[in-house]
Amino acid sequence: MRVIESCAECLYDKQRHLSNDPAYLSEIQEIIRNRAEDDSAPYLVYLFGKVYEKHFGPRKPYAEIKRKYNDLVLIREETIRRKIEDSDHPLQTALGYARVGNYIDFGAMNVVKDEEFLKLLEQADLVDRDQAVMESFLRQCAKAKRFLLIADNCGEIVLDKLFIEQLKKKFPQMEMTVMVRGGEVLNDATEEDAIYSGIDQVACIVSNGSTVAGTVYDMLSNEARTAIDSADVILAKGQGNYETLNGQGRHIFYAFLCKCELFTSRFSVPRLTGILVEENGA
Repeated sequence: MRVIESCAECLYDKQRHLSNDPAYLSEIQEIIRNRAEDDSAPYLVYLFGKVYEKHFGPRKPYAEIKRKYNDLVLIREETIRRKIEDSDHPLQTALGYARVGNYIDFGAMNVVKDEEFLKLLEQADLVDRDQAVMESFLRQCAKAKRFLLIADNCGEIVLDKLFIEQLKKKFPQMEMTVMVRGGEVLNDATEEDAIYSGIDQVACIVSNGSTVAGTVYDMLSNEARTAIDSADVILAKGQGNYETLNGQGRHIFYAFLCKCELFTSRFSVPRLTGILVEENGA
């Protein structure tokens, strides 16, 4: 997904808040100026990270934050599971919860507020505009053998687990795979985080071999490429996965919250609106 000028300015401002060092910011500006037409925001942030480490050393890890939000959802897991199973449409309800989990994003969000997240959990249902895409998703799953969920953040991945539980119940013929990041990047889920969430109990876990906060196909491990290429149905979570996968000619379903102006403008919705969209790969 192309980085437009307003997005580039936002990316630069985020780096300026990290450091006012002139040499560092000069290199950041150079990366932005020389970006290629198909460079995505997550890829540019990956390059920024390399520059940051060169100047200042490794950034403080997100281990405590990731554990905090996995635990925040895990302690509510049984309550949410009961609400899902008691609903008229458990799979749709589970997807609504999984989409709300996308709020826990320390890349796109300037501030992640626990109370705002918990409030969103109380209004997680899919809405009328989601129904046509949901129906298409169900049709695709009914004839599929392999399902791939491309995960995003910690905390969110616990809700992804509840969604996959319902997906397995409705479509037991599908093999379930979850793809996670190949290394530490923001609060994105790695294999270690995925196992902590328990999602390994309902799906196979594949590391994508990359530390981009998205899914850049050319940077993926062979195992991750095979998982994408062989999947009959793909659901990609989060803005970063949308930015890096959209427009690549693949048939993918996306679920995320619109957390910045680029997305609210693209989809003509207010901030924190849930989006469920299908890219047909044409």
